[in-house]
Amino acid sequence: MHWAPPPGTPPHDVPQPYLLAMRSRDWSWWRPLLGLLLLGVVYVVAATVVVVLTLATGVGPDYAQLDLVDPWTLLFTNLSLIVAIPVVWLAWITAHSMSRSWSSSVLARLRWRLLLPYSLIALVTLGAGIGLSVLGGFLLGEEKVTGPVASFGWLLLVVLLTTPLQSAAEEYLFRGYLSQAIAAWVRRPAVGAVVAGVVTAALFSAAHLPPDVPTFLDRFAFGLAASAVVWLTGGLEAAIVLHAANNVIVFILAGALGEGVATEQVPDGTGLLFLLVSLATMGAYVVLVGRSRRRSCPETHTAAVNLRTPGTPYPVAAG
Repeated sequence: MHWAPPPGTPPHDVPQPYLLAMRSRDWSWWRPLLGLLLLGVVYVVAATVVVVLTLATGVGPDYAQLDLVDPWTLLFTNLSLIVAIPVVWLAWITAHSMSRSWSSSVLARLRWRLLLPYSLIALVTLGAGIGLSVLGGFLLGEEKVTGPVASFGWLLLVVLLTTPLQSAAEEYLFRGYLSQAIAAWVRRPAVGAVVAGVVTAALFSAAHLPPDVPTFLDRFAFGLAASAVVWLTGGLEAAIVLHAANNVIVFILAGALGEGVATEQVPDGTGLLFLLVSLATMGAYVVLVGRSRRRSCPETHTAAVNLRTPGTPYPVAAG
């Protein structure tokens, strides 16, 4: 017979930051490796099923064109990414024998109360930055207003209903499971956070297939900003809001104004200006999220019950 803690006992003996949530009592070095392998295989299968179903039913888009301001293309592209969320949850349950909710925050759940204040910060900072970039592209470049695109109403519906979930899926994958797996293998928490941030930012940028160096740097900086707010707040909420606000604003503007709004790469002719504005915008978001911690008080460490020593266990609340 083996003694086990009562149901509901926190899985950590000492409070852990979000990136070290995998460091539970049952931690073993091979668990993240198994989780990453499972995640990769299952996600490829799930995304392939989505693509095959769209092609088989004949209702899907022309994937050869990959026009993301086409409602059908954007819808099925988003669906192929959204399936990453349950796959990440499956990796937590299967490889770590822990609740899927540890993928969200140090409270083992999504902290809904934080979404509104972070959304307001994101809309102000990203809205201003993206607006300046688009205006600069039209005034300094050769772009012209060609929108609204065909089926703008359908595009707006798809953007509002699915793009926040698509953004959340990418954050659960890159700033969530992948960052947690990398940080869990590094002994020093601060070093692990930096390594995880840099590696996942590079992979995140590469996954978007940037056609040039400015576009790669823009996506890389975005990944670093998302990792920074995850470290500051102890969960994915601020990163999800950053990603969702960026994508929603960009696609709505692209649908309303036409192809003059860049959705996949830094626009030609204004690359340096675009990159500088983007860096300033993301930096402002990180700073404001950090300053807002006095008001929002996000928890940054998990709850814990020390079961390592004999005697009466003592609980530590999440903080």
